[in-house]
Amino acid sequence: MKNFTLRKTYHPYISPFDPCPPVREKTYYTPAQLYLGYQPQNLEQFSPKEALKAGTLWKVFYDPYYGPNEKRRGPYE
Repeated sequence: MKNFTLRKTYHPYISPFDPCPPVREKTYYTPAQLYLGYQPQNLEQFSPKEALKAGTLWKVFYDPYYGPNEKRRGPYE
């Protein structure tokens, strides 16, 4: 089984008549709240200062965007 990630990939149909070079694999993100169902009690929280930087109060919902070729950095950068 693959490691869980919020980044999903798919392989689109490639037409033999497409004049442009094809993109063989495309990626997209899914938000973390899709996998919770409801908000459990006592979720771990950021401090108020960290929450302003991260854009969310709860650590489970923190998900910065990184491009497909970009290296993942530390939290709130």
